[in-house]
Amino acid sequence: MTEAAPPPPAPATPPHAAGLGALFVVSALGLFVELLLIRWVGTEIRIFAYLQNTVLVVCVLGLGMGCWDARTPFRLRDVLVPLLLVTALLAVPTSRFFLGHTITEMLAQTGTLEFWGTEESSGPERVALAAVGLTLATGVMYLLWAVFVPVGRLLGRLLDEHPRPLVAYSVNVAGSLVGILLFAGCSALSLPPVGWFAVFAAGALFLLHGPARARLIDAALLAALVGLGVLAGTEPGWNETHWSPYQKLSVWSVDGPRPRTVWAKVRGARAPGQQGNGSYLITVNNVGYQSIIDLSPATVAADPEKFSPKPDASGRVRADQRGFSRYDVPLKLHPSPKSVLLVGAGSGNDAAGALRNGAESVTAVEIDPVIIEIGRRLHPEKPYSDPRVRVVNDDARSFFATTDQKFDVIGFGLLDSHTSGSAMVNTRLDHYVYTRESLQQAKSLLKPGGVMVLSFDAYKQHIGDRMNTALTEVFGEPPIVFHIPYNAFGWEGVSFVCGDLPAARAQIAADPRFAALIAEWTRDMPYTLPGTTEVPTDDWPYLYLERRQIPPLYGLLAVALVALFAVGSQRVAGARSVARWGRPEAHFALLGAAFMLLEVQNVSKAAVVLGNTWDVSAVIISGVMVMILLANALAGVTRRVPAAAVYAALVATCLGLYFVDLARFAFLPYPAKAAAVGLLTSLPMLFSGLAFARSFAAAPRKDAALGANLFGALLGALLQSLTFVTGVKALLLVVAALYLLAALTRPRPAPATGPAAA
Repeated sequence: MTEAAPPPPAPATPPHAAGLGALFVVSALGLFVELLLIRWVGTEIRIFAYLQNTVLVVCVLGLGMGCWDARTPFRLRDVLVPLLLVTALLAVPTSRFFLGHTITEMLAQTGTLEFWGTEESSGPERVALAAVGLTLATGVMYLLWAVFVPVGRLLGRLLDEHPRPLVAYSVNVAGSLVGILLFAGCSALSLPPVGWFAVFAAGALFLLHGPARARLIDAALLAALVGLGVLAGTEPGWNETHWSPYQKLSVWSVDGPRPRTVWAKVRGARAPGQQGNGSYLITVNNVGYQSIIDLSPATVAADPEKFSPKPDASGRVRADQRGFSRYDVPLKLHPSPKSVLLVGAGSGNDAAGALRNGAESVTAVEIDPVIIEIGRRLHPEKPYSDPRVRVVNDDARSFFATTDQKFDVIGFGLLDSHTSGSAMVNTRLDHYVYTRESLQQAKSLLKPGGVMVLSFDAYKQHIGDRMNTALTEVFGEPPIVFHIPYNAFGWEGVSFVCGDLPAARAQIAADPRFAALIAEWTRDMPYTLPGTTEVPTDDWPYLYLERRQIPPLYGLLAVALVALFAVGSQRVAGARSVARWGRPEAHFALLGAAFMLLEVQNVSKAAVVLGNTWDVSAVIISGVMVMILLANALAGVTRRVPAAAVYAALVATCLGLYFVDLARFAFLPYPAKAAAVGLLTSLPMLFSGLAFARSFAAAPRKDAALGANLFGALLGALLQSLTFVTGVKALLLVVAALYLLAALTRPRPAPATGPAAA
């Protein structure tokens, strides 16, 4: 294939965009759109909510390959057309539902990872479905890649053309920081997609250039993006749709018309329509999540058809569950449940149950502020308006570490997650709630004679066995275990009762109806718990993995990335230079891989100490950007410090962090522990920034250096999968090794021919 001669550099950027202002805007918009797509694609194509770093990797790949192709002219239209295609696919309800359901259902056939609301096939059908799902996912990934290649082109050119590389790089980092803060602001305000695209369009106006016709076309494309954003934020047939900082929440009144896109298979409710066991159904990212259920005595008494005991399949009449829903059971197990802690409190069912059973003080902890607001408005029993209830918007793990209260009863309210806390990590929001260390913290909050009831939809044996084994270790004896079925009184799940078990058993025995229910639940759904599954810890928190292994799905996605790189290389001539990489490119790639893994490590550690919340992730990543800016500022001052000393300090701080358990600071007041965690995790970042700044300033081609660095970051994101086997902390050893290799491959300084650029 014959390559066209590269065009002259002058028209490659907008005439007014040849300076630092353009670099700042491109950097901010690039990071903003990256976060936008990570959030949105993970929302609508649900499997990417569990694999958010896949979208991150694709975006980084596009940026890196674009940097290698920096001599190709930039056109805003090259960004907007693929972005518009992605937006159309995810905004139109029919294609959105098809892609989201089909890709997730098909890729779930790879097994190992658990995806709520999917069912696995077997034999050749399973392989075929996984192959089709991977093909569809790769198509989506290609469009995402295509969005970022032109962004990388302009970014690489602006960096390469500026006479002072560290100044230009600092502007790039500052712009990226603003992009992070802009999207964090959108999340804080719970803006829908139209708000995201309006922010992007406003910034992109700066990049309109060329003939009037070209500017008009680009402006029309921007307007179309905003218009599709309006459509993207709605769910036809649903009462409400909200975009919380974590997820998309849709609300449906079960008495109203059934939306066409309603998810028909709530786990435990196989038949369409069975999810109408309450007043409202709440879905998260298009999958059933929870019902708002009115179980007040008046409501139950007024509808005997719905709540009276029914015969089972054999004709045997089931035990009477009135007054013994899963929301009532935790308090029934304590003789005098005055103070109650509920984590994963949701829209208020658990709090309402606590109030019905005489609780005098209820602390309800829920991580999602929008779910709290929905419950406050729509729950018929109004538990969140009761003066006895204190609602806390926080991560359960964070609350365990900071509260000084003690409780008679602690209840885990079917606390599970449909998304991850950050695109930087491969853990879900709930992972650190169920580790051994977290359960020990929860146990410490029980009063003498207290009872803890952990309820979870442990629909696979290894998940239930893992929880049972962890609770046995923490409490010193096996919990009481029974399975509460799905019915008019609530969703199904396994309940693990811990704490003062003699008192709990006495409570069961003292009430014949309660005893009959427990016996029935145990008989109808016996639960096998061999006690052989590894207990999750803060270092290995993977609740849903059956054993230590890299899930096959990650291997398939790596194959998709290789295919994407091969196809993309036909479009991006500069990408073919990878085969000719030498010492300088390898050096920048190693720096990129190590930095990405170090960032992953910092976000994971912060999640344990500060809470696995969206704002903590934003603050940590913003802090990384600030440390890079500080390193750039110090680069000139530390110029005489030998490079070997910088790398020695870098490796030493990484190894030092390996031996420091940051969870020890969890008990401190938030400002103090945030300062401690920030300082300890920032030290390696500072030295890493100094090392990169020196090498980048000396690189003859800044676009090629940045491209290699971004390619290395991609490899680092893939290496993150090692944590499924080694645990999170071991990443620091990998990081130290990568930085050592980077030090050994550092390009030899060229003889000085003039004043050094800075």
